[in-house]
Amino acid sequence: MPDTVKKLWEPGNDFKLESNLHHYMQWLKEIHNLNFNSYHELWQWSASSIDTFWKTIWEYFEIQYSGNVNQPVVGREMPHYEWFPGTQLNYAEHIFRKASDDRPAIIAVNENQTTRIIDWGILSDSVSSIQQYLKECGVKPGDRIAAYLPCIPEATISFLAVNSLGAVWSSCSPDFGTQSVIDRFAQIEPKVLIAVDQYTYNGKSFDRTETLIELQKSLPSVKKLILISEREPDPQLTNYSKWSDLLKIEPKPVFFERVPFSHPIWILYSSGTTGLPKAITHSQGGILLEQLKYLTFHNNIKKGERCFWYTTTGWMMWNYIQGALLCSGVLVLYDGSPSYPDLNILWKLIQDTKINHFGTSASFIMSCLKNQVNPNQFDLSSLLSIGSTGSTLPEEGFEWIYSNVKSDLWLASISGGTDVCSAFVG
Repeated sequence: MPDTVKKLWEPGNDFKLESNLHHYMQWLKEIHNLNFNSYHELWQWSASSIDTFWKTIWEYFEIQYSGNVNQPVVGREMPHYEWFPGTQLNYAEHIFRKASDDRPAIIAVNENQTTRIIDWGILSDSVSSIQQYLKECGVKPGDRIAAYLPCIPEATISFLAVNSLGAVWSSCSPDFGTQSVIDRFAQIEPKVLIAVDQYTYNGKSFDRTETLIELQKSLPSVKKLILISEREPDPQLTNYSKWSDLLKIEPKPVFFERVPFSHPIWILYSSGTTGLPKAITHSQGGILLEQLKYLTFHNNIKKGERCFWYTTTGWMMWNYIQGALLCSGVLVLYDGSPSYPDLNILWKLIQDTKINHFGTSASFIMSCLKNQVNPNQFDLSSLLSIGSTGSTLPEEGFEWIYSNVKSDLWLASISGGTDVCSAFVG
């Protein structure tokens, strides 16, 4: 290592031996007689033996499916690949197989510092009620369901209900302007719209009634509006059902519609800087395997650990962090500004909700540095890792984290993209 490079942190031997990745490597050795002496050797094998690698991921994570796994992949050139042909599965089914009375499913906090704890029983009952209503609305596999929601538990509940039926999810956050939402949702012709009529950000309440009225006029494919509201809806809104009423539907065991591996799971969008936003579709099976692989091995999420990424429902990181539930983690959500009432708020969130894995942006870290924020005033003993994305984290950002947050901490500056809904570099 050159003298000019300063080592900020290195995992101890116990950290390495207890990591999920080490466990996987031991499993490969015991089950498949594959022995790797370093991460690079493992990576080289995964990149050169694609069929075998993804077959082991399927086996290691005990994927629940129907059909037969004869061949992990057919085809050798993009875009003419077909992964796990002849199999059917469901993403939400793999979420609910991790249900446990030992830990909550979701911990949600808002700007008012109101905390909601959603246990697995409440999550299952809520998903069941919404699922039944969607079925009454005629929702079937392949139908698109659009959501105009903040980062609240209702968004996760809605997504799981939609996904469990084999329908396709797509979301925008309510800070998007009316035309921006229409530009996205009009392309996919959603059958149902799930939305709020107001949201709070930076200590202010924003009314979105006019946007909803315009969406109903501009999206003729929408047959029903599910409205999440604490007030009497505007009389101009039509053909809606209130979320609070739907939760009164008697819950049943959640039904899981298994769909082909390549069946769409959700639709994300490009930024729209060159023309209309481009719709980007991911598959049920592809996202399932990628999230299990990345969150388990590269984020090292373990059973019961609390996982957070600051995001809105309009950014791919919202879709990404839902996968914490796949890995027996607890999903921590925050609805509000990362700088209201000041830049201490998310560091306080770590303390209050005992976050283990904290995800943020490079710009947030650099803002904390420039504004001389002092995270050490909070109890950050639970914190194991910080993920930084959105842009490259400068050298001084790394220095600041290790000097002002925690010296024994795994800081990962990652780079990913909406096109893969995961990371290229971690």
